[in-house]
Amino acid sequence: MAVLITDSCINCDACIDECPATAIVSADESPLNDREYTYVKPEKCIECVDAAVPKCADVCPSEDCIVWDMPYIADYNDYFVLSERYVIREHKKKGLMSPEVSPMPWRETISMEHREGHVSVGQTLKLYN
Repeated sequence: MAVLITDSCINCDACIDECPATAIVSADESPLNDREYTYVKPEKCIECVDAAVPKCADVCPSEDCIVWDMPYIADYNDYFVLSERYVIREHKKKGLMSPEVSPMPWRETISMEHREGHVSVGQTLKLYN
């Protein structure tokens, strides 16, 4: 998964159109029942590993709104599958698109300490002055 949008989101939805993986949806389309702000589908997020910074964070007008989360890989399967923070998509043929079934690319240069602490993408990649 890699990135998480926090409650400092102002629901401008600027990040939705920028996401090359179509991993971001508006609060209205969130699979969570009580979601009040934009949601990132962890099973689709690619951390924009092919770009200098994740595109969502690059266009977000709210500082510190987009933070790192754990990588969507088998090592963190329970973190995502058992979390109340996420709803993992279920594929008709493949079943639950868990990290064990469908791991996603991630930025290995981002420390686990930053990920566990949900440190801002902008701060770690120096998007803000």
